[in-house]
Amino acid sequence: MATAICCRVSLSANHIFHPKPGYKSHIQKQWASWNVMAMPIAGAGKGGGVLDKPVIEKATPGRQSEFDLRKSRKTSPPYRVMLHNDNFNKREYVVQVLMKVIPGMTLDNAVNIMQEAHHNGLSVVIICAQVDAEDHCTQLRGNGLLSSIEPASGGGC
Repeated sequence: MATAICCRVSLSANHIFHPKPGYKSHIQKQWASWNVMAMPIAGAGKGGGVLDKPVIEKATPGRQSEFDLRKSRKTSPPYRVMLHNDNFNKREYVVQVLMKVIPGMTLDNAVNIMQEAHHNGLSVVIICAQVDAEDHCTQLRGNGLLSSIEPASGGGC
């Protein structure tokens, strides 16, 4: 392991490599009176403070990377998640489920969606990729609401 001496001393090559026997230079005399601290240098001989080459992970066959999943969701055709009116669930419960299941759903939007489904029998909850629409529909149904999905003619997530 290499060590580094922590002090400032100007030395010539002769002071270090060709000292006279028994001769103590003014530098050597000063060193004797100084409290010099030697510190090991971490990783000396192994590159020191140089970072290792980063490892780039490659997607395993049959498994898509997170980037590929996001890209496929953005390019897939949009679907509507539809909420159907029912005579079983209270309005407050429908609003709570919408806010729990749909990411970013505000109280005002949930109330408006619930009101539209109540008055018209059907309401659009969200327009998104098919995979997400199926997931939202399943979660709404799992909470006791009537829902379905259908292809959207336009729009996006």
